[in-house]
Amino acid sequence: MNTDPLHDHALQIWDAALAAVDSATLVRQAIHVNKQQVHVGSTTVALNAVERVIVVGAGKAAAGMARGVIQAFENSPLQSHITGWVNVPEDCLSELPQITTHPARRAQCNEPTVEGIHGTQQILDLTTSANPQDLCICLISGGGSALLPAPITGITLDDKQQITQLLSSHGANIQQLNSVRKKLSDVKGGRLAARCSSRHFASLVISDVLGDPLDLIASGPTVMDTEPIEIAIDVLRHFLDDQQPVVQRCLTAIENHVPLSTLPSTYSVDVIGNNRTAVDAAAQAATNLGYETTHTANIKLEGLAEHVGFELAECSRKMTSAGGKRAYISGGEPVVQLADASIRGHGGRNQQLVLAALARKLADTTAPQQCMQRQFIMSAGTDGEDGPTDAAGAFINSNVVNQFLASSLDLKSTMQRNDAYTFFDELQALIKTGPTHTNVCDLRIVLSQ
Repeated sequence: MNTDPLHDHALQIWDAALAAVDSATLVRQAIHVNKQQVHVGSTTVALNAVERVIVVGAGKAAAGMARGVIQAFENSPLQSHITGWVNVPEDCLSELPQITTHPARRAQCNEPTVEGIHGTQQILDLTTSANPQDLCICLISGGGSALLPAPITGITLDDKQQITQLLSSHGANIQQLNSVRKKLSDVKGGRLAARCSSRHFASLVISDVLGDPLDLIASGPTVMDTEPIEIAIDVLRHFLDDQQPVVQRCLTAIENHVPLSTLPSTYSVDVIGNNRTAVDAAAQAATNLGYETTHTANIKLEGLAEHVGFELAECSRKMTSAGGKRAYISGGEPVVQLADASIRGHGGRNQQLVLAALARKLADTTAPQQCMQRQFIMSAGTDGEDGPTDAAGAFINSNVVNQFLASSLDLKSTMQRNDAYTFFDELQALIKTGPTHTNVCDLRIVLSQ
């Protein structure tokens, strides 16, 4: 069905974006080993001062990042002195020499698990048992928060999940949620770094949060949380009844928790890849294909996916009116207002966004059969996941429009029920990549000629 040259060009642009944020490549570029020194991000250590290289971390990109570490130390005196453990989703496992990749949660289920707690304890055991002369490299990427569960003494995993759900349902914002979650964790808010016994600690981060706030990426396990415990206590008491047993347990645990210790003497945190990295590479690829290209990487939340879809549809209209080969590349992360669970279908924010773009394109034309002629719109998650589905996103072009017009699918109902996956699956317009082993938010490609 996809003989459309724009479809082929969009996939080439997508591939270029993913190559630019390949997790192994980004890590390999961030580590330099010579005869005298080891450079990991902005940390520099004398080569002869390092006994072992301990690699820990978590996230959808962690296995690829760990591979990058191994590649960076090839043919160096430290090659045989690497050990480590990283927590990953079960569909991101990889056979690596010296570094264990541990399945800490099921695929397409971004919640902490008992398996995640076990893996996190292995990571803590490695860092706390490190020698002062060891170099600890921590690899953090999107999804790391759920993959690094370590409830503090006095509460359970269920307590932590319950308190997060209660705060969310009572209107707590992300900053308030993080204030509490960090205080209820033995690894978040810098505690992973603080518990490292090595003098040398370097954290490499692939950002899945717009604007790259280090304290929010995976809840900042290597970024010191300087907020006093009183803020978390005030949040709990403001939103919830402190006589509830689960709230009482959390309050007591926070008040009794041991304060953070000092950080290693040589310490750094560096973002090595983000949404802009992917957007810039995609824009360059589009330009190389002969398109007059504009691009933007958003650094703030964009609002509803439907609104972004409408904007891309309008962008497509203007590009077509202007004539010539034109491309617009954007990156970001919109949100979806979920339908009631009783009617909710299957989908994700990228699929919902493209569905909205299709609705707007059809609403703006008097000749539906001509809709999307010489035009292409796609949106996909760079991690290969879009919501709880096995698709990264979806696309529309004239072929998809014509198939839809010949079908019995109800576009309006599909949008209202968040059932975009079913819709695009029937039209063979889903983008399925499988795990990409990276994660830098979403990428959108609009082409016209």
